[in-house]
This record gives sequence, C-alpha cells and structure tokens, in this order.
Amino acid sequence: MNPTCSRCNRIVYPTEKVNCLDKYWHKGCFSCEVCKMTLSMKNYKGFDKKPYCNAHYPKTQFTTVADTPENLRLKKQSMMQSQVHYKEEFEKNKGKAYSQVADTPEFLRLKKSQEQISNIRYHEEQSKRKVGDPPLNAPAGYQPPASSQNYHCDPDPEPVRQAAAASPPSSGKRYRAIYDYAAADDDEVSFVDGDVIVDVHQIDEGWMYGRVERTGQQGMLPANYVDAI
Repeated sequence: MNPTCSRCNRIVYPTEKVNCLDKYWHKGCFSCEVCKMTLSMKNYKGFDKKPYCNAHYPKTQFTTVADTPENLRLKKQSMMQSQVHYKEEFEKNKGKAYSQVADTPEFLRLKKSQEQISNIRYHEEQSKRKVGDPPLNAPAGYQPPASSQNYHCDPDPEPVRQAAAASPPSSGKRYRAIYDYAAADDDEVSFVDGDVIVDVHQIDEGWMYGRVERTGQQGMLPANYVDAI
C-alpha cells in the first residue's frame, strides 16, 4: 500500500516519492515551511521533523536568567564560600610548596663530577699544608697534639727545611692531548694538540680531571681527547 504525503495527505506513488525526516512527501510538496520554496535532499535543513531552507532555518535561542534578588544572593553566597575554601587550603599548604629537581642522567653526572672535584681539591689542600699546621676551620689558640710536636733538637735543620719545601712528585697518570679542546665551562680546562696532561684522575667514562703541564691550569677534560703516555 502506498503511503500518503505529509504535506497534502494524498497518496504518494514510487515515481514521485521523497522519503525524508521519517515522512513521505511528493517531490513538489517537499518545500520550506515558511517560504514554500521547493527543496531537495541536498539543500534542505530539518528542524522538528519539518523541512526548511537555509534562510528560514530556526535559530537556537538561549534562555536568559534574570538577576533576581534571590539569584544575586545565591551568587554572592557562592563567591564567599569559594573565598573561604581558598583561604583554608592556602593556610593548610603554606610553606609546603617546593620545587623538585628530577634526577636526570645529566644532573647525576654533574653532581658526581662536583663531588669528585671537591674531594680532589680537598686532598690537594691537605697535601700542601705542612705537618703541625692547624687544620682548616681551627679555632683561635689551637695547639697541635703533643705527639705531633718535635721536642728533639735537630743539629742540621737546613736539609730538613729543603726537603719540606720541595714539592712532592706527581702521583697521577700522564696523558698527551691528541686534539685541540676549548673549555666550555668554568670547571673545564683548555689545551692544544701535543700538550701533556699530568695528575690525571678518572671522573667517569667520558671525563677526567687533570693539570695542563704547559699552562699550569687544571680542570675537567674529555677522555676521548687524550691518550695515556
């Protein structure tokens, strides 16, 4: 049985049938609800299961809430509650905020390098100090222990002073530079191809600490720029 048209309520035959918006229409009856312009499946717009053209398509309208005394009172009360809650959270978390530094591989390498450099400098300072000198950060009026004081009279003190003044031999390894290197940071040292690096200490797989014999400067240097002598 053939359906009826939603516009004219007449029978719609298959040759002129348009099935759209869950209804059946004659091709001539499928038109805009306002201007009656004939529509097609390409240019119609449906609203509430009725066809409209683009010009007369109903626009969505928003409902405006009036600022009644009751609404204003509720709005003010909500703002006050938000401020009270914010102050409570602020007082609870006061002094607890801190910045956490991630332990990245680069940060761990720098931290380890700084610790090793500090240890090397500490041992160098200790080796430069004479026997019987007060330790670092010693209080005023410090006296060395009795066991470290020399109560014997040395008949020939001159050779002893010369031995104390002589610098100890280098105990570190010696390397020769095979490339030029310019220091990229304050804790690094620059050198040129052929320079001899003495007092070398291994920091990690990629870095060493040593002193350039030609310039007397010391600091960190890349391990792949030098060869052992």
